[in-house]
Parts: sequence; C-alpha cells; structure tokens
Amino acid sequence: MKKREITDLRLLRTIHGLERMEWPAQTPELNPIENISDYLDRQITALNLLRVSLHVLEEGLLCVWSSLPISLSDRLLSRCRQ
Repeated sequence: MKKREITDLRLLRTIHGLERMEWPAQTPELNPIENISDYLDRQITALNLLRVSLHVLEEGLLCVWSSLPISLSDRLLSRCRQ
C-alpha cells in the first residue's frame, strides 16, 4: 500500500470516527474478513459489476452484503473462537 493511500485511509477513519481494528494473521482460517472478502468478490464478479460506474458497484456491494448468509458469518466467527 502506498504512503498516500495509508494517509487517505487514516483521514477517512478520522472523518467518520472509525477505530482501527487489529485482525488476526493473514491466513483464511484465522482471518474471517479474508473469507468474507472472497465471498463478496465472487458475488460481484458473478453479477458482472466490475466494469460499471462506482455508484452501481456500491449498490451491488450493499445488496450482496445485505444478503450475506448468516451461516457463513457464523461459521467464520466460530473458527476464530477456536
């Protein structure tokens, strides 16, 4: 990640009052966000939303996110607790 991108992320976190979260190691078994990111990527790719406007992509992501199966998040979180 470029220094400029890191600065932009810090600024966005500050503007929106978001706290930085520490995540487990970068392995799929220990990092549920990687699995969720993969799921979202597969869904967006299947909907063919990668080469559309930013607004359409955002709407697509929100739709996919809201339809995220509870069983997927439960399974991923249970792995973290082990």
